[in-house]
Amino acid sequence: MSSCVALIVAAGTGSRFGDAIPKQYCSLLGMPVLRRSVLAFLNHPHIDGVRVVINPAHRDMYDEAVGDLGLPDPVAGGSTRQESVLFGLEALAQENPKPDFVMIHDGARPLVDTNTITDVRRALDMNKGAIAARRVVDTLKRGDDTTIVTTVDRSNLWQAYTPQAFHFSDILAAHRQAAGAQLTDDASVAEKAGIPVILIQSSADNMKITTTDDLDRAARLMGQHYGDCRTGLGFDVHRLVPGDRIILCGVTIPHTFRCEGHSDADVGLHALVDAILGAIGGGDIGQHFPPSDAKWKNADSALFVHHAVSMTAERGGIISNADITFMCEAPKIGPHREAMVKRVAELLEIDPERVNVKATTTEKLGFTGRGEGIAAQATVIVRFAC
Repeated sequence: MSSCVALIVAAGTGSRFGDAIPKQYCSLLGMPVLRRSVLAFLNHPHIDGVRVVINPAHRDMYDEAVGDLGLPDPVAGGSTRQESVLFGLEALAQENPKPDFVMIHDGARPLVDTNTITDVRRALDMNKGAIAARRVVDTLKRGDDTTIVTTVDRSNLWQAYTPQAFHFSDILAAHRQAAGAQLTDDASVAEKAGIPVILIQSSADNMKITTTDDLDRAARLMGQHYGDCRTGLGFDVHRLVPGDRIILCGVTIPHTFRCEGHSDADVGLHALVDAILGAIGGGDIGQHFPPSDAKWKNADSALFVHHAVSMTAERGGIISNADITFMCEAPKIGPHREAMVKRVAELLEIDPERVNVKATTTEKLGFTGRGEGIAAQATVIVRFAC
């Protein structure tokens, strides 16, 4: 079976973007642009691996964006896109075995869809090269500053997108030969080497983010596409026993009691996991992490959240927001609310403003009022493409 690796190029400084943060690391509906681009390929059945080319000065931002995805070490890019791609290809050439095919994609194109990746990859079974592209449908004008000079014939004109895919050995040799030529995309490199490249119709949404307006447009597109909202409700209870700390929503709080449970007994995250699973029709936390299984003893409940988030992505969903309510007399949640919100947002890969954590007492009534246990309820909305 032929192997295909995605090479994600994200070494640019974003000089045209006009923000202190390079565009590939900016948030798009709560997730960094680069992370969305990487996940599109990492979760695709026809892609066997992902390697990212970055500016070494951005390593901290890279680690924050995708450091938890288990990717190989990023490749240091060059002064131009062409040079960055060459460095990435040279890094792949050191792997054993080397890939049969390589799919080169801009890290600032986070809305590439599964069908485009599939179509471009399948084209390599019969062709040396293939790129995602779109026919030009608007009238084109050539201008001199603000004045029209002539109208350009748009017939047979295409906009070149990414991914652009090739037989690995061919494009590596072509890039080596073209070093220093400053060509604008990999299809140009292939053309210069005499490699035929076919055009694969791509979705118009497969846009490249260049300006802040583009980022806003991408957010609007995602909002339009992910209009199927599904709500999940989670509820969990843990008994309180003598101890020295309680873990709630991933935050350790000094206390004279602890929550009793097989894992770390984080009642907040357990309710959250059940809410996510409820929204995606994924059963309940006990089915995935049974307390009878010794490997989950004292486990960090963040592992359970990561699993539920991955299941959501595999089903094509994105988590929109989460609301968690604790029912207890103690500890006081208020002093720790901000830390809890931050941790939950990190786990869900969404913006903190999309997470709410609150608490209520039960006026000394019931087991929570008597201080015998803590209960938590969570509500999550997951959005799916229409």
